[in-house]
Amino acid sequence: MSRTDSVATPDLEFGPDGLLTVVAQDAETREVLMVAHASADAIERTRETGLGHYYSRSRDELWQKGQSSGHVQRIEEVRVDCDGDAVLYLVDQAGGACHTGFESCFYRTLDGEVVGERVFDPDAVYE
Repeated sequence: MSRTDSVATPDLEFGPDGLLTVVAQDAETREVLMVAHASADAIERTRETGLGHYYSRSRDELWQKGQSSGHVQRIEEVRVDCDGDAVLYLVDQAGGACHTGFESCFYRTLDGEVVGERVFDPDAVYE
């Protein structure tokens, strides 16, 4: 195998829990929207559907981003980091990415200052 072959078809390295880290980034603005985890099934569903799928550790289940809110992530591209233990979803995000109503999950500073924009009312969306 040539060096370019191994670069062209990266292997994913899932952790002992069967998950890897996923960073979702807006494909146009490059703003980081969220960080989550994915199982092999979530990665495969993302590839099959073109929509962001993840694995919820708290609910112990596969989930599609926006399935209940309508704030889906259309995948423009998936990139794999050099170690194969994290992926980057470049997405077209409909609505807000954060379940708290903000455009990005990274809407506040370490000091608690809100620097992001709230784009929907979570109480109205998740009734």
